[in-house]
Amino acid sequence: MSDPRSARLSASFDPATIAEIQRAATTGVYDIRGWGAKRSLPHFDDLLLLGASMSRYPLEGYREHCGTEVVLGDRYATYPLRLATPVTIAGMSFGALSANAKEALGRGASEMGTSTTTGDGGMTPEEREHSKTLVYQYLPSRYGMNPDDLRRADAIEIVLGQGAKPGGGGMLLGQKVTERVADMRTLPVGIDQRSACRHPDWTGPDDLAIKILELREITDWEKPIFVKVGASRTYFDVSLAVKAGADVVVLDGMQGGTAATQSVFIEHVGIPTLAALPQAVEALQEQGMHRKVQLVVSGGIRGGADMAKALALGADAVSIGTAALVALGDNDPQFEADYQRLGSTAGAFDAYHGGQDPAGITTQDETLTARLDPVLGGRRIANFLRVMTLEAQTLARACGKAHLLHLEPEDLVALTVEAAAMARVPLAGTSWVPGR
Repeated sequence: MSDPRSARLSASFDPATIAEIQRAATTGVYDIRGWGAKRSLPHFDDLLLLGASMSRYPLEGYREHCGTEVVLGDRYATYPLRLATPVTIAGMSFGALSANAKEALGRGASEMGTSTTTGDGGMTPEEREHSKTLVYQYLPSRYGMNPDDLRRADAIEIVLGQGAKPGGGGMLLGQKVTERVADMRTLPVGIDQRSACRHPDWTGPDDLAIKILELREITDWEKPIFVKVGASRTYFDVSLAVKAGADVVVLDGMQGGTAATQSVFIEHVGIPTLAALPQAVEALQEQGMHRKVQLVVSGGIRGGADMAKALALGADAVSIGTAALVALGDNDPQFEADYQRLGSTAGAFDAYHGGQDPAGITTQDETLTARLDPVLGGRRIANFLRVMTLEAQTLARACGKAHLLHLEPEDLVALTVEAAAMARVPLAGTSWVPGR
């Protein structure tokens, strides 16, 4: 008889994999969840910033100014977005999120002088009222699409893909389709909603160019037109978006979150943000449009360090989604007893599709939604955005930069060969960029 102490777990068939096989065999359905990819992926933690010492001159503490303002969408629009900080709130729908959560995001973004974004399902009055700068998403489903709301928005974002599911459509399960959600989306109450994976009125870049012109005419050429792509064939997608006339390209890496989609999609489709960003910058540079067409990067942005590194690699701004929900109170240990009852734990709760979120964020249940105070939530969002900005400024000053957008690839090195190859910066301690 073998000694139990010598038993080894399989690297391929680890406990999570075994549990998923057993779940699939028991239920006969694929797993749906929220959040984003949970597997380990190359990320901004694999990069380091090079602070100044002798060969570079750092800026002094908080006495020397480090600018943070950014302009998005000045290619064609009469009124581009002028933001006080290069971090925005990504598109998350009313339906996926509660009305209180959407209001809180608008309040927090407005306090910090930046923008928030609607999402599938349209614009809520609470969101518009409390968002000084609001980007209206134009999605394949057309759920909640309203030309009047297009005109009331400050920018329009055409969504071609999301990082968590490039090539796939969204989901909103029936338990979250309340009367209000159903009315906004023209759907039956309580019935699962699946969004289309592609827009119904075009099939390629030429059609996209026509659609962009149509949206410009609807808004009298006043509003910037963003085009959002999920990171996959990034170089070609960004190139085509620019040629179609986009003012801003939003690039969403595979670490981007989602309210509900197939787990196999989340973990196995798309490429990491770190790999996609340099490809997007290359596409812009080759057309002579880098910094002329702005690049907003999302997908796993967690704090000021991620923000600074993304800007150094060539982004003009970043956008946060999952981090914003965590700032609001998602996965807070104060709800541990509730998470336990739902078969999860604080830090691992991802059942956003189930509509039972104890924090009142990813739910339409009125009792649970009431737990989230939108005023307090707005303060928390503003605090988080403020800290992100201060952290990025601190790092930029250490690199001798008088503005966040002055950060550049020369300020970065990589800790791994993989990260060096993806980010196209030297491996730390060497001058070697893999592939060059």
